[in-house]
This record gives sequence, structure tokens and C-alpha cells, in this order.
Amino acid sequence: MRVVNSLVERCFAVIELLANEASTLRLGEIAEKLDLQKSAAHRMLTTLCEIGWVEQEPVTGFYKLTLRLAILGQRFLGATHLTDVCQPVLEELAGESAELVRMAVVQGETLTWIAQVQGARNGLKYQPELVARVRLATTANGKAYLSTLDPTDAIRIAVNDGRHNAGERSITSVEEFMGELALTKKRGWAISVEEAEPGVIAIAAPITLEGGQTVGTVSVAGPSSRLTADRHQKIASSVSSTAAKLGALWPLRQRFQDKK
Repeated sequence: MRVVNSLVERCFAVIELLANEASTLRLGEIAEKLDLQKSAAHRMLTTLCEIGWVEQEPVTGFYKLTLRLAILGQRFLGATHLTDVCQPVLEELAGESAELVRMAVVQGETLTWIAQVQGARNGLKYQPELVARVRLATTANGKAYLSTLDPTDAIRIAVNDGRHNAGERSITSVEEFMGELALTKKRGWAISVEEAEPGVIAIAAPITLEGGQTVGTVSVAGPSSRLTADRHQKIASSVSSTAAKLGALWPLRQRFQDKK
């Protein structure tokens, strides 16, 4: 039975890797990133291709996800009515900030992007790469979420999440990172100043239910040329207010669903 579980876990690891990378990968890259033998990785990829989760490009031989995962994800979100309930609140923040607003939900010990609204009406617009998983250690959303956890758990999760994609301005000291999380918890919002991406600043707050459970995060992000220091406090106040609204609305998705 353990062998079966291991195979299932590895298949899902392949799917998650391809989803996180949001690009085509060579067989060797997939095997290396997942610490698998090439033969084992090839068998799993062949199976995933046969059942329609992965496809292999005929010219390069590289592998990528099909749209099946995205379609199922959209069906799931539709069934929960989460975006139906939250979308107007996100649109309000996007209009007020005139920047990109994004919402992520907690899944296990990580965050997954599920909604975004572009509020920039003209000029330079921040358009992030299309990935599902939130990088926890370098993003404002990640730090906002981690700040709600026990410090020991937060550091463990951040370390396991990896810092290979960290920018030049990201925090590298554990002590400094713990201090950043403590400050984030105290003020109720997090900021990432070009830590995740050069030239991008983001401010985020955790979405917390009445009982104290953190269920997601919401953020405003944009070019550093527009999100200057004199705007940070005002944006943070708007983001925190939006997070509170979302926390109050969160239970309504179940009521919405019950009426269907």
C-alpha cells in the first residue's frame, strides 16, 4: 500500500511542479527538481499524458500541463462561490488604489492565488507571471500569512518553501525575517519592496475569520515608481479594511451555496 501512496504522491508532485513553473520543462529538469530517476519520471509523465493531465510538445519533447487542472480549479471555485462573494470587494479596492489587487487562499501550509483585479487605468501596469502558488518568504502576501502563525512554524514553512527565487533585496537572515514577521503582526499588514520582483512593491493583509483562523490574504501591488513611500500607509489602511470585509463575507459563500 505504501508503494501506491508513494506513486500517487510523486504524480501529484509532478503536477505541482509543472503548475508552479508555468512553463515547459525537460524530462531531466523534472527528474532533478523532484529527485527522481529519469526512468521513473518518464513513466509518470507518460501516464499523466495518457490520462490528459500533461502533454509533450512534439518538436522539443518538453512537458507541460494541459488546461485540465485549470478547468477543474475554475469549477471548484465556482462551486464554492468564493469569488462571487468576494469579487465586488476586490473591485472596490482596485478602483480605490488604481493598482493590481490579488487574493490568495490558504491551502495546507501555503497560499494559492485565486482572484485578481487590475485597477491601473493608464500608464505602466503590473502584470505578474501566471503561477498558482504564492512564494511565501519574499512576497507581501506570504509574509502577511506567516505573521499569523506560531513563529517556529512560520520559519519552518518559509525555509521549506525555499528562497531560490529571492530577489537581491530579500531578507536572508532568520533573525531579521522573524523581526519582519513580528512587525507585520503588530501593525496588521506586510510589505515587500522589490523582494519578489525588481521594481515591484506590494502591501498585503491577512484575511481572518471571527474565531481567529486565517483563510487567505489580499494585496495591492504595482510599480515602485507609483507605489512610493508616501502612499504606503494609505494603501495599507485600504488593504487592511478590505481584508476585514472579506473576513466578514467569507462565511456567506456557504449560505450562498445552500440556497442553490
